[in-house]
Amino acid sequence: MLAYLWVALGGALGSVGRFWLSGLIASRFGESFAWGTLAINVTGSFLIGLIGAVAVPEGRLDSQSRAFATQFLMYGICGGYTTFSSFSLATLKYLQERQWLYAGGNVILSVVLCLIAVWLGYLLGAAVSSMKGS
Repeated sequence: MLAYLWVALGGALGSVGRFWLSGLIASRFGESFAWGTLAINVTGSFLIGLIGAVAVPEGRLDSQSRAFATQFLMYGICGGYTTFSSFSLATLKYLQERQWLYAGGNVILSVVLCLIAVWLGYLLGAAVSSMKGS
């Protein structure tokens, strides 16, 4: 039951973070392109890659810390923070409005940048995880 609580609390924090950052980006760059959704998907991909690398069974975390990282950080915060459903809706809107460049740009940029971000996050997490403790 505690696992559900960690996921719920993390999800709430991730959702609030998504709402805040998306609004900040929209106020600075406008809403003609889904810059906020793109930024959230990229940073969320980086974070989940980082946490995923640190939380591997052969890493430095004990089983209790690994469970917390997985439940609270990955499923909770990252799950509430990332916005793949918003990405899909924005892309559909662009397609319905025949804004082919925005639709294609949203798909290509999101996939490529998020894959790079998750890879970089994983590399950083693996480097941190492999460091010898003091």
